[in-house]
Amino acid sequence: MAGAAHCSLQAKRLLLDPKFEGYKLSLEPLACYQLGLDAAVAEVQLRDDQYTLDHMRAFGMYNYLHLDSWYQDNVYYVDQFGRVMNLSVTLDTALQKPREVFRLPSDLTACDNRLCASIHFSSPTQVTLSDGTGRLYLIKSGKRGNNASEKWEIVFNEELGSPFIIAHSVSFVKSDTHSLAVLLLRVEKDELDTKGSGFHVTLEWVTIAEISKEGKFHKYEIIKRRFLQGKSVPHYAAIEQSGDGLMIVSHKPFKFMESESDKLEENDDTKVLNEKKDPLYYWQQTEDDVTITVHLPQDVTKDDIKVRFSPDDICVTLRDQPALMEGKLYSSVDHESCTWIIKENKSLEISLIKKNEGSRWPELIVGDTRGEFIMDPSQRSEIAESLMHLTSEVMNPNPEKEKPPCNAQELEECDAFLEDGASLCRFDGDTLKVTHIINLGSNQYLFSVVVNPREMPCFCLRHDVDALLWQPHSDQPENMWEHIATFNALGYVQASKQDKKFMACAPDYSYAALCECLRRVFIYRQPTPLATVLYNRKEGRQVGQVAKQLVATLESNDPILGFQATNERLFVLTTKTLFLIKVNSGN
Repeated sequence: MAGAAHCSLQAKRLLLDPKFEGYKLSLEPLACYQLGLDAAVAEVQLRDDQYTLDHMRAFGMYNYLHLDSWYQDNVYYVDQFGRVMNLSVTLDTALQKPREVFRLPSDLTACDNRLCASIHFSSPTQVTLSDGTGRLYLIKSGKRGNNASEKWEIVFNEELGSPFIIAHSVSFVKSDTHSLAVLLLRVEKDELDTKGSGFHVTLEWVTIAEISKEGKFHKYEIIKRRFLQGKSVPHYAAIEQSGDGLMIVSHKPFKFMESESDKLEENDDTKVLNEKKDPLYYWQQTEDDVTITVHLPQDVTKDDIKVRFSPDDICVTLRDQPALMEGKLYSSVDHESCTWIIKENKSLEISLIKKNEGSRWPELIVGDTRGEFIMDPSQRSEIAESLMHLTSEVMNPNPEKEKPPCNAQELEECDAFLEDGASLCRFDGDTLKVTHIINLGSNQYLFSVVVNPREMPCFCLRHDVDALLWQPHSDQPENMWEHIATFNALGYVQASKQDKKFMACAPDYSYAALCECLRRVFIYRQPTPLATVLYNRKEGRQVGQVAKQLVATLESNDPILGFQATNERLFVLTTKTLFLIKVNSGN
């Protein structure tokens, strides 16, 4: 990732509330509606050979309910007969049964290693669809939503190898050509990984373009396939709206492997790097001087060697060839006192006299890593002695009362993060290199949400106890990740919910919600002004606003398979039922 800009996320102070007092449990009833499904959801259980944490994250925790962000309160799921079913809500008291809008052509049960079917809404009139067997469909849907004449038509379908799920897709126009970019996710067996889980994660970035003949639409074709590989399922992976780049939040880094030949080259490069090379030179130092030793070829004579000294530079050449050693020295030398000789063992020994006596050089030539520093035993013991005061065999031998030592046992269980090394990377689609990288550290990833379907999905991260929502802007280099909303104390609250399965928030940020694996749904509203006067007795002051927590319990013992939030409602999908929870009243 050399050359990538190391960035940081800048939180907006105005969106933070340091005086937030917590959520007050509200007992106000929530209107909950339920619709029985004609056929069960096409849930795919993990097989015996899908036993890793990555399999569980990618497929075991898959959200089977798909929200169409282009149309308000419009959700889809696939049932066991391969039918894509839609529910569009306009009035809660006049709900209609989910209706079929499309039927997958293939028999889903015929494929032994299939995954769950996946859907993504690329534009107001286009849908990308996977049947879970390795086939990708591009659908022309026309206007969706509450439209009785909605009819989905296949305009492209192709077998793309092993089964995958669709992580993201975008529709864009470039050079007057309509294109779609689709991101496919696979967890594949890795024969070379003998020490890890034995699997790796592949992200395939497919670009499909409209092909015209004589100025008229002819067909859609794949024009580019690119592959990234990593060792963990990404928390977040999305293509920029222009199709020019890709952003990934993951625990372990991803790397482009564009083709099989590139994979072979990558392996060759890795082998070369792993082969230990002998250093070009060795060097030692005292307080007064530096000694450099360079091994020479057998047939080199004194006349073949040229050594040039200057106060700040050194240059060594052999037989008018490119310089063997050349560059700026770490510190100045007395160049008139510097010497060189050829030793009996056919090595060149160069002596440099330091101009600043007593200074220790951390490197010989600035930026040159081809040499190796050799430290003598007296220097080692001197350094060890100077560091002795920083260590002790007794834990905290002389504690200060004002500064007690950190005790990890005092940390609460919900403050522990399983993964501290997550990073956010932006990849360029042309160079296939990382252009920006952010080390997220302890800013735990929580969930993603589409606030504006014409922008990239937002992602929510834990910052201290809060949860901050970030909107990527790929077209704004100075403001590439904007802090757009804060859910007070949600980072802390969600960590205590050990049975949590899905998290979401309203696109207008009015509330955040999470559900457990069974039955219970928790809703956290943003603080709102009070209609009545409320006093904090402890501090003797008036409270102007309060944030409410609400709890809904579903009348079902089936596991929750899908969870989506809109500005007004929560949609919760179980095997045989679709629940609607009215959270906010419409304008």
